[in-house]
Amino acid sequence: MTMLDATQLPQPDGDAQRASGLLTDRIRNYIVDSDGRIGFDEFMHMALYEPGLGYYTGGAVKFGIDGDFVTAPEISSMFGASVARQCREVLAQTDGDIFEFGAGEGHLAANLIAELVKLNALPKSYKILELNPLMRDRQRRLLEDLVPEQLPRVEWLTELPICTISGVILANEIVDALPVKLFCIRSGSVFERHVCINNNRFAWLDLPANDVLTAQVVARVGNSIVDSGDAYLSEINVGLEPWISDLSRILRDGLALIFDYGHARSEYYRSDRTNGTLQCHFRHRAHDDPFWFPGLQDITTSVDFTAVAEAADAAGLHVAGFVQQANFLIACDLLSHAEERAQGANVKELARLAYETKVLTLPTEMGTRFKVLALTKGYNHALRGFQNRDDRHRL
Repeated sequence: MTMLDATQLPQPDGDAQRASGLLTDRIRNYIVDSDGRIGFDEFMHMALYEPGLGYYTGGAVKFGIDGDFVTAPEISSMFGASVARQCREVLAQTDGDIFEFGAGEGHLAANLIAELVKLNALPKSYKILELNPLMRDRQRRLLEDLVPEQLPRVEWLTELPICTISGVILANEIVDALPVKLFCIRSGSVFERHVCINNNRFAWLDLPANDVLTAQVVARVGNSIVDSGDAYLSEINVGLEPWISDLSRILRDGLALIFDYGHARSEYYRSDRTNGTLQCHFRHRAHDDPFWFPGLQDITTSVDFTAVAEAADAAGLHVAGFVQQANFLIACDLLSHAEERAQGANVKELARLAYETKVLTLPTEMGTRFKVLALTKGYNHALRGFQNRDDRHRL
């Protein structure tokens, strides 16, 4: 996806612009009430999750061809079918449930359930945490179309469960949308990038970072970058530790699988990655202006998987595997699924199958850019998705 200037983006329709205007006013008022500035993490949280108006809580289509981006489960049913092979092993040991954070349009849930039906390995329940009522409706409709007989097994939640879960927790492209603090380094000093109002528009305001953020930055990027004197901009995912803490609280015993794009820390904070990883997505176009029509675009950063592993360890979880998505899917029989679908397929179907396989596995597509991290609690069995390769030593 090529990075564009925001002026090159298509204009949203009138209703969408009015909804964005309401959110813009709300954020602007919050900034005024906060001594004229807020951290970018606060801005990002409101832009994405403000009730009824944020990107993930409003009504716009977000996923698929008509949305802003496409996720692996929407590209191919083989993704969910492969993940099901890993889930089957864990469910056989725990006799438990599956819990999914933010199920998108519902493709992962539908395809995973369909494969578990074939494997005679259904969970007791499939729980979906979904804050957006419109997305819940879309998920329900897709499940009614693809696995109608299993719909009674699916339960929708609007908040984290009080009771703990035994089984599998799934988080596909969740961590990249957690709020981040932006920092910049200039002349050996660390600054936090805030959001203020200038001429009635959102603008950047860099202020000296406090001791806590400065220590976090130095620990991540290293003294060589700080002391180099070169300008350097990046981010720290401050929403990560609370999210991992919640994940650990609700997982009694079993496996959590995190799928997302990102890097180990040594790759994330490279000296030549001077502008960070912040990206915004609108209608399958990427750009770097988070102030463009708040609430109508996704705002994401790549995942520092080392930070995820550190937070997991602190929260009492065991880091049980880390690997590129291609290796995980192949270890979970992706190629066998492809061969099965190829039987009796026509030329058009074979071309589609080849496309799906390439997107999921090639280094130039999702194969290496996306990673899979396994976290366990009270579960000491081998994980098939990491049997061919395990890159935990890179974290």
